[in-house]
Amino acid sequence: MDFTFSEEQQAAAEAARGVFADVAPDAVPSPALTTGAVADEFDRALWARLADADLLSLLAAPEYGGAGLDAVALCLVLRESAKVLARVPLLENSAAMAAVQAYGGPESRGELLERAGRGEVVLTVAASGRTGHDPAELAVTARQEGEDADWILDGVQTAVPWAHDADFVVVPAHTATGQPVLALVPRVHDGVALGEQFSTSGERLGELRLDSVRIAARDVIDVEGAWEWLRDLLTTGTCALALGLGERVLRMSSEYTSEREQFGFPIATFQAVAVQAADRYIDLRAMEVTLWQAAWRIASGARGALPVAGDVAVAKIWASEGVRRVVQTAQHLHGGFGADVDYPLHRYHAWAKHLELALGPAAAHEEALGDLLAAHPLG
Repeated sequence: MDFTFSEEQQAAAEAARGVFADVAPDAVPSPALTTGAVADEFDRALWARLADADLLSLLAAPEYGGAGLDAVALCLVLRESAKVLARVPLLENSAAMAAVQAYGGPESRGELLERAGRGEVVLTVAASGRTGHDPAELAVTARQEGEDADWILDGVQTAVPWAHDADFVVVPAHTATGQPVLALVPRVHDGVALGEQFSTSGERLGELRLDSVRIAARDVIDVEGAWEWLRDLLTTGTCALALGLGERVLRMSSEYTSEREQFGFPIATFQAVAVQAADRYIDLRAMEVTLWQAAWRIASGARGALPVAGDVAVAKIWASEGVRRVVQTAQHLHGGFGADVDYPLHRYHAWAKHLELALGPAAAHEEALGDLLAAHPLG
């Protein structure tokens, strides 16, 4: 196993660092000071710069104007985006494009991929289900009235990221036989309604309500394994966001404790402070290695002792627990500055809580991992 990044993957990360270099993490009102959303929409100017740098089409094949890269490259870019709290649907848009490319029909691929890669169309995914705890595909029913006929969708998906700004929402649903399908649902469509919800980060989410929504057969993906693959990619991307955020927060803590003095010495030289920082560094390295293992499995399709979902579960367990510990330690080491709304650390804390719980907290993935181990005994 070789986790050395290819030249193309490193070039994608370098391009991302260039795009995100001038992004200020406190460019919008603090979530601590607003009762609603911190902004009406995502950062459209940054979205345009990402499109110009070809970072929205990383996973798209060359015939669709993309770079043809893989999940590892996407995670490298997401890692950089989280360091500055970039307010763009990069993960959701990229993952949805990848699912359409891998499993969608020629009509959907032709109509969406090039436009989404240029930033002209925005895609998101309803992956939280009705409650945020149950499998997302169980929240919506899908039925077809005949072969090649339209599909009818009914149900509710909660906490859909960037739903109010997206042009299409990829909605997982289940048929009468329990088979998961993916429907490309236009945001503006008969029977579609959006309620307003808010994340701990202050971003606006959507409660997507579907009432006998009719979707053409060509816009529904009923290929076996499509939803599971998309869910794994989204979860792994969330782990990349958590890693980037955690790395930036640990650097903030290092800089602060190196400058803050007590008794004439920087507090970074105190053993209690150094030990806590070292523990969080270990958390980040564990988050990193489990992330790349999961991303590599998705990108390569390599077989393992467990299905790829096992590696994804391990990565999310470490990401959820690790990012929580990193921001909590940072708050402790910063003292009162951690809660100062003129200092960006509290924003990172709010985003970290969202990432910790997004697509399931550590406990949910520990349960899923246990089920996988029971179904695939090792040795």
